[in-house]
Amino acid sequence: MTDEQLASLAKQGDYNAELELFNKYRNVINKFSRGYFLIGGDVEDLIQEGMIGLYKAIKNYSPDKDASFATFASLCIRRQIQSAIRNASTQKNKLLSSAVPITDEDDDDYGVFSITSGDRPDEALINRQTNQEIFTRLKKLLSPLEFDVLKHYLAGLSYEQISQKTNLSKKSIDNALSRIKNKLSSLKNQIF
Repeated sequence: MTDEQLASLAKQGDYNAELELFNKYRNVINKFSRGYFLIGGDVEDLIQEGMIGLYKAIKNYSPDKDASFATFASLCIRRQIQSAIRNASTQKNKLLSSAVPITDEDDDDYGVFSITSGDRPDEALINRQTNQEIFTRLKKLLSPLEFDVLKHYLAGLSYEQISQKTNLSKKSIDNALSRIKNKLSSLKNQIF
């Protein structure tokens, strides 16, 4: 069967025709994916985006147009990959793609992140080491309650959400954050 016939069957819900198209275009997707770089991702993420592009091509292909399915699919695959790269590099997503965890994966203290420029790996490593030192000092400086409130606060939780997680009143959270700010001020003076 031709690609156009397979696309028509797949569009009507024929799973085998769809699977055959995915197998047939796997090399095309791999070729396109290897030509790009995704910030904060890897080639497998781009391959997945290429698969989405192929799926869109199958669902939107119209045989009455002058383009063959192969041409249309290639265009959809390339555009999907390029769109994913554009979205990953926007300012809105830059925060997520350049975040470096302060703690090690083995540590229980998740949710605290430091943003690095992302430009140079050596700078990211130095920032991570500096942040780990600050994090260690914070654990010693703050009470367990203050440290818990700070983790939730840095994770972006609202006072209401922190209150639910810690069983504290909003006023207690506000007081804890005030104490934390004062202690951070003294820590800042010690480090810098």
